[in-house]
Amino acid sequence: MASESGPGATDPLLPCRRVPSKGGWRSALFIIWVEVAERFAYYGISSNLISYLTGPLGQTTAAAAAAVNAWSGAAAMLPLLGAAVADSWLGRYRTIVASSVLYIMGLGMLTLSSMFPSPQYCGGAADSRGACSPSSVQTAFFYISLYLVAIAQSGHKPCVQAFGADQFDATDPDESSSRASFFNWWYFGLCVSGTVTIALMSYVQDNVGWALGFGVPSMVMLLALAIFLLGTRTYRFYGSGGGSHNGSAGAFTLVGKAFVAWRKRPKEAWSAELELELERGDGELTEDAVLAEEVNGMARLFPIWATCLLYGVVFAQPPTLFTKQAGTLDRRVGPSFQIPPAALQCFLGVSIMTCIVLYDRVLVPVARRVSGVASGVTMLQRIGTGIALAMVALVIAALVEMKRLRAARDAGLVDGGSGAAAVPMSLWWIVPQYVLLGAADVFTMVGMQEFFYNQVPGALKSLGLALYLSVLGVGSFISSFLITVIDGITTRNGGTSWFADDLNRGHLDYFYLLLAALTALELLAFTYFSTSYVYRTKAVNNH
Repeated sequence: MASESGPGATDPLLPCRRVPSKGGWRSALFIIWVEVAERFAYYGISSNLISYLTGPLGQTTAAAAAAVNAWSGAAAMLPLLGAAVADSWLGRYRTIVASSVLYIMGLGMLTLSSMFPSPQYCGGAADSRGACSPSSVQTAFFYISLYLVAIAQSGHKPCVQAFGADQFDATDPDESSSRASFFNWWYFGLCVSGTVTIALMSYVQDNVGWALGFGVPSMVMLLALAIFLLGTRTYRFYGSGGGSHNGSAGAFTLVGKAFVAWRKRPKEAWSAELELELERGDGELTEDAVLAEEVNGMARLFPIWATCLLYGVVFAQPPTLFTKQAGTLDRRVGPSFQIPPAALQCFLGVSIMTCIVLYDRVLVPVARRVSGVASGVTMLQRIGTGIALAMVALVIAALVEMKRLRAARDAGLVDGGSGAAAVPMSLWWIVPQYVLLGAADVFTMVGMQEFFYNQVPGALKSLGLALYLSVLGVGSFISSFLITVIDGITTRNGGTSWFADDLNRGHLDYFYLLLAALTALELLAFTYFSTSYVYRTKAVNNH
């Protein structure tokens, strides 16, 4: 990372390297546009995936939600492997190129899987709705293609953002302030892309066809790779991040040495050595002492990481249960047009874009004058605020669902009613939960990106962003586990699932209240650990 490469920087996990003259906003904008295109491709698949699983693939709501969460979890966890490959072997640039090619292959195969003809005569193989179930070959090919996209994300996701942040040198005052804004505007670009994608592709997929709905993201990803290659001459490369074999090969070797140094010496010994050398002022620290200090700093990240996991569960709800919930409402606009359920996720994106501007241009300047902190609020304060907002959003979601269930009962849509009939309740009732979660994302998601990027050693910045992504991955797995377990318990002995295919007979409100209670406990634990956390002063100058 640029911030570790200036004169006098001494990071034992960061091989010596020079700072090239290229980089800055020109290079960063190339990379931001690449990520915008990649997010278009990703959300073109993920935002409406549950509709494809419960539609053409004929899965139940609970099974589809669990499958989407499992895939999202894999897509968010695999970047830990991709970051290791990038930081130790290929470098960020080469990893981005290789994973983009794999991405295009996966999306192309996904498009082909949706073009397989459905059986014309299935006889007794028809499901409860009378539709023919897809062949096992089609289902297997679909999931292979889907998980190939997840594998491609493993290299793309952690490296693109780290490579973009590398274009700013924190030892330069102008570039340092630019990098502080980079994470905000990076997420802004992602949300613009996601909002446009969800509005456009959900309509195409629901009203035109899934082949075109999956094909367009494939073409956009091909365009993303071309844009990234066009900017090659403007990028700022480093030995450990640009693919230099000698520089990058040592990053994880040094991590191994750090753990050995940490384990073979008691904490008091290397802490005393650090204090002694700092008092001398000569800046000459033994390698073992500083390596051990780095490992101790990374170990302090674990409680913060663990107490953010429930936010990953909340993050998994908009493309799954929120979308199914929206599908039951009156979504008519005008005499004939009906908003696709997945398109309501656009309110999430609009909220994020609005809140990012307000945060960067209004809240930060005001908070800076009050607190004296350059960033307005500390990174952990930002994350904690987002967790609190997410808890409020879940409570509101539960209250809205209670009202929806009452409206369904009053309209006779529960006992004997048609599960396909819309509940006489406007879609606008569900908008506040999207808006609040969007505000929560601005605090927690962007805060986690900046926190994990800044708090790992310089040679492992891709790994830092992978840690942030792993919060979403583990959260998705927890969501999938909770849905599967609750579905099994509530359907035992002939009971009705909380996630019944006819949501008018289910209880999503109970699930949302459960998540709100767990989030409240998470917030208490997060507050406890964050108050005692000591920032890496070398990486975070304003703390």
